[in-house]
Amino acid sequence: MELIKIVILALIVNNVVLAQFLGICPFLGVSNKVGTSIGMGAAVIFVMALANLVTYLIQNFILVPLHIEFMQTITFIFIIAFLVQVVEIILKKSAPSLYQALGIYLPLITTNCAVLGIAILAVQKDYNLLSSVIYAASIAAGFTLALILMAGIREQLELNGYPKGMKGFPLSLITAGLLSLAFMGFAGLVK
Repeated sequence: MELIKIVILALIVNNVVLAQFLGICPFLGVSNKVGTSIGMGAAVIFVMALANLVTYLIQNFILVPLHIEFMQTITFIFIIAFLVQVVEIILKKSAPSLYQALGIYLPLITTNCAVLGIAILAVQKDYNLLSSVIYAASIAAGFTLALILMAGIREQLELNGYPKGMKGFPLSLITAGLLSLAFMGFAGLVK
């Protein structure tokens, strides 16, 4: 039951983008097309779950026993950067079209504060290994959900039209704000 609560809270109630405001840069940058958003979301799910697995092990088996917890942030940054490079190499070899579609946004996973933030939050919440990985995967799935919703809305707006003065980021920010308000409705769902 505790794992289900973690999933619901991470996916909907405390959505990383719409409630915690982490990962806004790729959220606004990649959400132009649903296809690209799905690819970016899949990459974030993979990187975030794997990063939490590795950071949990590093934290509990190296940093804590050696009493060097102060190295947590820099260590986590190096781990995330390494994992993003691995994902980039895999995508370049296995899915070149997705790699080309993501372009500059794939390296953005390295600087996506959501990936680092969730690794640190999982440590702070004192989750065990399974809970930590499920938490990270659920947060990443919530990120993907928000990304796909935003991309769908933006594609629909392109088809239907909008005022010229709202083109670009003004319309994106208003849309993101409305999505955030909609997700606030889930606030009392699970405690």
